[in-house]
Amino acid sequence: MDLGLMGRRAAVAAGTAGLGLASAKALADEGALVVICGRDRGRLDDAVAQLGAGAVGLVADVSDAAGAGGFVAAATEALGGIDILVTNAGGPPGGNFAQTPVESYPAALDLNLMSVVAMCKAAVPAMQAQRWGRVVAITSLSVRQPMPQLILSNTARAGATAFLKTLAREVAGDGVTVNSVQPGLHLTDRLQQIYGDSLPDRPLGDPSDFGQVVAFLCSEQARFVTGAALNVDGGDYQGLQ
Repeated sequence: MDLGLMGRRAAVAAGTAGLGLASAKALADEGALVVICGRDRGRLDDAVAQLGAGAVGLVADVSDAAGAGGFVAAATEALGGIDILVTNAGGPPGGNFAQTPVESYPAALDLNLMSVVAMCKAAVPAMQAQRWGRVVAITSLSVRQPMPQLILSNTARAGATAFLKTLAREVAGDGVTVNSVQPGLHLTDRLQQIYGDSLPDRPLGDPSDFGQVVAFLCSEQARFVTGAALNVDGGDYQGLQ
């Protein structure tokens, strides 16, 4: 299926590994012009090489609003505009309510909420003006089903989901769609670092399949899909809604 993405300009945050890189690959495979960012130049160059000719890597830290907005501004300059924005960032430290001091919350909110807000503020107005745009946020299944020992992530990503849903309604009439994708456990380097030799004894997601879901939400065919929060989790979510 041709997703209608040939020549579209895409900015993918934190795209040097894992689900961010998989999303960038899926978009590049569809003919999109892709800019990714990361904090380490070596890892960034390796990732860009995997994306093929025309991909651009920018050194940027999207862990706060200033860095996130700066990435979008630099990507806009590099591409001459942005049609597709994939927001993404790492997760804050683990911990439960008792273990997590109040002082830890602002950094987590910066990382997983305010960075999303800033990237959208930097990219969406131009999408509205051109009457076409796609925003896809990579969040977490913890938004739908809060995970133990991840109180910071649960809190910040839930806020991002509310922001994205609100934004989707406001810009739906301008040809801009806004969706989020909530991954469960996928076989990424980060998952292997967390679990080591004790990976969960059950099927794990393939990052490339996840990337294809992101690419579809950016497609012409998904023009009437907006405000969705799609869990891609192999059935881990146990609720009815």
